[in-house]
Amino acid sequence: MTSPLPTPEPGLLLRLTGPLQSWGLHSHFNNRDTAAFPTRSGVIGLLASALGRHRDQPIDDLTALNMTVRTDRPGVLLRDLHTVGGGLPAKATVTTAEGKKRTGDTGTLLTHRYYLCDAAFTIALTTPHPQSADHALLNHCAKALRNPRWPLYLGRRSCPPEGPLLLAHSDDALHHLIHLPLAARPTTNREPALTPVEFLAGRPLTHLPAPARMTGETEEDGTHPSSDLNDQPISYHPRQRAYRARPLYRRTLLLPHSQFAGLGTEQLTALHDYLSTRMITTEGSRR
Repeated sequence: MTSPLPTPEPGLLLRLTGPLQSWGLHSHFNNRDTAAFPTRSGVIGLLASALGRHRDQPIDDLTALNMTVRTDRPGVLLRDLHTVGGGLPAKATVTTAEGKKRTGDTGTLLTHRYYLCDAAFTIALTTPHPQSADHALLNHCAKALRNPRWPLYLGRRSCPPEGPLLLAHSDDALHHLIHLPLAARPTTNREPALTPVEFLAGRPLTHLPAPARMTGETEEDGTHPSSDLNDQPISYHPRQRAYRARPLYRRTLLLPHSQFAGLGTEQLTALHDYLSTRMITTEGSRR
């Protein structure tokens, strides 16, 4: 007997793709790293920016949302070398921690900044409590993402999103996270025609409503955390910025080649067709 599928969770479906993304985890001074996927701190910050919240305002309601990431395309790691302060007179160079100015050979600072180039992710932000205040919050966030108060970016201000960011507000967001067309081409030609795709979340991924044919023998089943990440934001206040650790769960599903919609307009057309014919909205109507 097969086990029943998890209870549907309402939520928002986001498409995070662009020429560059950068989701810092351990960035410190002149070395700015990026995670291989969108972090909770980055996505919660994106929501806060859309809502027009200042950095000293509370974010407890946003951090209560669950986030599940589907990796459509992992992208390529890119390192960008920046120089700061070079060729300037002493009074215009970078100020030190003591309030002095750098001179001579110390006047030029080198910074290494890392990006994900040509990556694409689909994200579900969900709540298991459809009748709670979280439901109203999802509605509020959806409206803000359509008409953001401040510009939105993928981790860093130099990384604007490409194409539609908010895909839908659904009664069963995790089901559609699995079945939405991917912004990628299939990477294998093996039989049967299935390609492994990674999902990530801060809770066990056994809650994904995946059909048995998609599970198979995979490396990660999402039942145990693979690592911890210090990316759960507590405050974005410039002088009191704080985060706490959370577990990271990974699960690999085998998705059919027909779901890989390609790139550019091909994928956008496939997304439009899917959303028009298969998406159930939070009001219970089919688009």
